[in-house]
Amino acid sequence: MMEPEERSELEKDELFEHHKVIASKGQEPLRVDKFLMNFIENAVRNKIQQAARNGHIWVNDIQVKQNYRVKAGDEVRVLFEHPPHEFLLVPEDIPINIVYEDDVLMVVNKEPGMVVHPGHGNYSGTLINALLHHTKDLAVNSNERPGLVHRIDKDTSGLLVIAKTDEAMTFLSKQFFDKTSEREYVALVWGNIEEDEGTIEGHVGRHPQNRLQMAVFPDGEQGKDAVTHFKVIERLGYLTLISCKLETGRTHQIRVHLKHIGHTLFNDARYGGEKILKGTTFTKYKQFVDNAFKILPRQALHAKTLGFVHPVTKEFMRFDSEIPADMANCIEKWRAYAKHSAESPQG
Repeated sequence: MMEPEERSELEKDELFEHHKVIASKGQEPLRVDKFLMNFIENAVRNKIQQAARNGHIWVNDIQVKQNYRVKAGDEVRVLFEHPPHEFLLVPEDIPINIVYEDDVLMVVNKEPGMVVHPGHGNYSGTLINALLHHTKDLAVNSNERPGLVHRIDKDTSGLLVIAKTDEAMTFLSKQFFDKTSEREYVALVWGNIEEDEGTIEGHVGRHPQNRLQMAVFPDGEQGKDAVTHFKVIERLGYLTLISCKLETGRTHQIRVHLKHIGHTLFNDARYGGEKILKGTTFTKYKQFVDNAFKILPRQALHAKTLGFVHPVTKEFMRFDSEIPADMANCIEKWRAYAKHSAESPQG
C-alpha cells in the first residue's frame, strides 16, 4: 500500500472535501491542528491529528503533517475517501410539529435543540431526517439540502417554511432574497435597552479569528449587509424582552447584531451570554441567574411569526407560534424578580 504522501493527484481528486478554510490576512503562524480547532465545530484535536497522519489534510494542494504552521492566505482543506455525512440523508421517524401542509409546502414549528440539517457532529436526528420520513416530496435547494428555504439555529425555536416542489422552492426563496417575507422573533437580552424601538445595521460575516462565530463589520468592507429592526415588549430590570423583525437573514444575525449594541442574548453561550452581564454582586442574585440558566439552557430566541405569499394561490399567509415553555418560564421568573426588586430596591 502506498504511503499517504505518495498519493497521486488523480487519487486526491477522488477524495471528498469535508472542510475548506482560507487563512485570513492577519493570521499569525499556527499549527494546522490548532488552526482547524478554531474552524470546525465539535472537532476533537486528536482526530484532526489522526487525519493529518493519514494524509487527509492538504494546504495549498500539498499534504501536510499536524505540525505544519498555517500562514496568512493558506488554503486548508480536509479530504476523506467518503462523502460528508450531511449528504448521506437517512429518513428517521422523529416527531415534528407541522402547523400547515399542502401539496407544495409545509410550515413546521421547530423544537429547541433540534438541528435543522445534518452537518459536522450532527448526522442524525435533524429536521431534514424527520421531513424525509414524513414525505418523499421535498425540493432541493442550491446547497443540496432537501426542503430548506431558510433555517434557524439548533437552539433557536420556531417557524420554518419547507418547499416540496422546485417551483415552490424558487418562489419562496425569491421572497426571502427580495426581503418581502415576514419574520418576527422574540428575544430576551441582557441589559435595559433605552430606546423603545430602533434599527441595527452592520455587515455580518465570519469572525476573522473564530470561524464558529459571526461578527459585525460596520465599515461594510467585509461580510454581507444586514438589517434588524427591534421593538421593546417588556423591561425586566436587568433584562429586556424584545421583538425583532428581519430585513435580511444572515447567519446568527440577531445574535451578533444585539451583541454589537451591547445587549447579548440571555444564555447565548457562543457570544458570551451565558455569563452574568448585568446586575448586582449579591450571592442571591447569582443563584437566581444560575437557576434561570437551568430553566432556559439555550439562547433566548424564538422565531414567532412567519409570513409569505403562497406559490400557487398567491395569497399572503401568516403563521404565529407560542413562545416555548422553557423561554416562557424564564421570562416569568425575571418578571417576578423585576417586580420584587421594584418594590424593595435593597433586595
